[in-house]
Amino acid sequence: MIAAHRLAIGSLGFVLCTQLLYGQSGPHYREFRLGGGLASVSAVAGVAVSEAKIIHERPALIQELQWRLPYAPVPDPVQQIVFSFYSDQLFRLVIDYDRNRTEGMTDADMIDAISSAYGSISKMPQKSRVASSQVMEESGTRVARWGDADYSVVLYRSSYGSGFRMIVTSLRLDALARTAEAEAVRLDERDAPRREIARQKKEADDTRAAQEKARLANKAGFRP
Repeated sequence: MIAAHRLAIGSLGFVLCTQLLYGQSGPHYREFRLGGGLASVSAVAGVAVSEAKIIHERPALIQELQWRLPYAPVPDPVQQIVFSFYSDQLFRLVIDYDRNRTEGMTDADMIDAISSAYGSISKMPQKSRVASSQVMEESGTRVARWGDADYSVVLYRSSYGSGFRMIVTSLRLDALARTAEAEAVRLDERDAPRREIARQKKEADDTRAAQEKARLANKAGFRP
């Protein structure tokens, strides 16, 4: 809870509590470094490593960890963050802002506030694997982008209301993760018939075992 509280109030220097630093250790969002491991993110966010959800296990481990804003005396516009990991490396953060904390704010308001932390808006590359990812397509209307050849920060407005979402991505790790995800889908489709046969066999074995257990118990206690 202490770590989560620190996350909630630790970066209030900017209007939207956003901070991306780029130095020798690489790009950051608040206290989270792109490329950082699950354990380090878990420690800062105050969410147990065991809460991480496995998305794929092969050919590479893809995991997600979700943080939600706890009660804090100092309000924070961030409602939740979903951290995505490729082989224990943080490659994407999906930050959803609380609608009540951004109510009435225009796209220009958001751009001005975020630009004070990230610098000038940059153009989205025409061929961007990040831009065509499923999470991006589900995020709503793209408002603006910041970043360089190493990382991308994209602001979206929800298609279903006035909410905003920001996605911070390591372009290199995202490319590796997307390749691994595509291969994972291929492997799952290839192995689906075998897994279904195994599932049916296990189900039949479990049914027979339960029936035999019931038979023995009923036989021992049966009186004509």
